[in-house]
Amino acid sequence: MGNRFEITIISNDAEQANEKIDLAIAEISRIEKLLTTFNDDSQTNEINANAGIRAVKVDKEVFDLIDRALKISALTQGAFDITYGSIDKSLWNFDVHMKSLPDVETARNSVRLINYKNVILDAQHTTVYLKEKGMRIGFGGIGKGYAADRAKSLLQKMDVLSGVVNAAGDLITWGTQPNGKPWTVAIADPDQHLKPFSTLNISDMAIATSGDYEKYAIINGKKYSHTIDPKTGLPVSGIKSVSIISPSAEFADAMATPVLVMGVRVGLDLINQLQQTACIIIDSNNNVYTSKNINIK
Repeated sequence: MGNRFEITIISNDAEQANEKIDLAIAEISRIEKLLTTFNDDSQTNEINANAGIRAVKVDKEVFDLIDRALKISALTQGAFDITYGSIDKSLWNFDVHMKSLPDVETARNSVRLINYKNVILDAQHTTVYLKEKGMRIGFGGIGKGYAADRAKSLLQKMDVLSGVVNAAGDLITWGTQPNGKPWTVAIADPDQHLKPFSTLNISDMAIATSGDYEKYAIINGKKYSHTIDPKTGLPVSGIKSVSIISPSAEFADAMATPVLVMGVRVGLDLINQLQQTACIIIDSNNNVYTSKNINIK
């Protein structure tokens, strides 16, 4: 998935533990083959290749993930959208050579095919149809969280009582450390992301972070995240990082980016309306905002 996964489990038998971890890795690899856009044979690429042509029958697992993704799109009013794959990548490179933003009209044209409402699902036949030619879906904003959830579920079925699945910093925990204490999760400092700015004690919860500190451009002294607003086609600014805490790694993964797009006030307002979901936001002036149900150290 283009990400490093780390799996930790608590066990008294190292050999058995490694066998269980191998099965969890195999499950992550299976999901990657299903969802990747880097393999012509994947169901994702078959859906994309037939955009504007015909509906494609997919596995119920893929159908259900797309269905949940579209529900999150509706919840976030399109700030999360799996049809982001339609964007014209030629406009964005987000490196030191990027010196200017495209004009507003060019940017808007680059995102004209991004519209989750044009993903048509047929539950009876488990088919997916993209209405417009050139549309593309991708699971970059939700796939690794889903894979982490599936790996955790598989390990629990094998009677693993405690562990952590870490998908490039988006992670899910269950059970406790060997000393009986909850798992301690560090939240990266956006200005020096190898150091934590805060820690949280969590068990049976997931956390995902989206930010501007790994890929960005500085134009006229202003920092722009590589995250594109799907409505305008322009990069978002004003927030350094968003961390979402939820029982589901998939949901946490999917919600981190749209809160970045929505901004502090609207993002916090949304999170405060959701059950069992919390949020930590650091804005570009290093102000820290949290949802009502969280206590950070």
